[in-house]
Amino acid sequence: MDKVEQAEFLVEAMPYIKKYFNKILVVKYGGNAMVDDDLKSAVMKDLVVLRTLGIKVVLVHGGGPDITEVLGRMNIESKFIGGLRYTDAETAEVVRMVLAGKVNKSLVDLIERNGGKAVGICGQDGHMLRCEPENKALGYVGKITKINPQLVIDLLDKGYIPVVSTVGYDKAGNTYNINADTAAAALSGALGAESLILMSDIKGLLEKKDDETTLIKKVYVSDIPALIKQGIISGGMIPKIDCCKEAIRRGVKKVFITDGRVYHSILVEILSEEGSGTMFLN
Repeated sequence: MDKVEQAEFLVEAMPYIKKYFNKILVVKYGGNAMVDDDLKSAVMKDLVVLRTLGIKVVLVHGGGPDITEVLGRMNIESKFIGGLRYTDAETAEVVRMVLAGKVNKSLVDLIERNGGKAVGICGQDGHMLRCEPENKALGYVGKITKINPQLVIDLLDKGYIPVVSTVGYDKAGNTYNINADTAAAALSGALGAESLILMSDIKGLLEKKDDETTLIKKVYVSDIPALIKQGIISGGMIPKIDCCKEAIRRGVKKVFITDGRVYHSILVEILSEEGSGTMFLN
């Protein structure tokens, strides 16, 4: 991009900067989109850019590959039921150690090294994400029953980017592993966020599963049942789309699924007309 193109991008972005100024944007980042260190640093830099433009950014993250790696080193087998990690009490403690420790603090450090201000927290801090078992067969996999977003709001008001790991609690003090998409949808609703971005290792919702040229740019919630019936939404996309629908039900105006493997996909999604992934609307 030459200097003229850079200037043109800024001119095009101006209405979107105004639209999002002082509004809350929740970004969910996780899974295989987090494995490339250079790309991870670029994503954190994009978040700092958005915060510098006056957008209140909240980063919610998972870290499944890191959890699997640490469990493997501890000779603990990773088990999945319906796409969710079976989590006994021992695994829950490992999840907390990896997500709230290793992954969370590495993301905070990257934001700080790219010129931002960040604080790492988890759903247990400030008793933010209260849970009950999602399904007894899954062990300590959490279904969110109550959200207290005040700690996140306080950090935003102080100019920080809150970095939230998806570890919850219950009345007895047990630790719960929460699906990151689910937690991001619930938290974005509780915060009254303008938009939620789900960064993943897919381009968005595709009309033909393996053909990225068939990207569907815009989906209304009312379209979802027909898309499921046609088989366009199937398999692992169903719970992800359910999270999009849930966030909109909770009052989030727009939800995006975008490709976290592509440099600057957040900026293109938020600050341009064409976007880069699939946008969900009410």
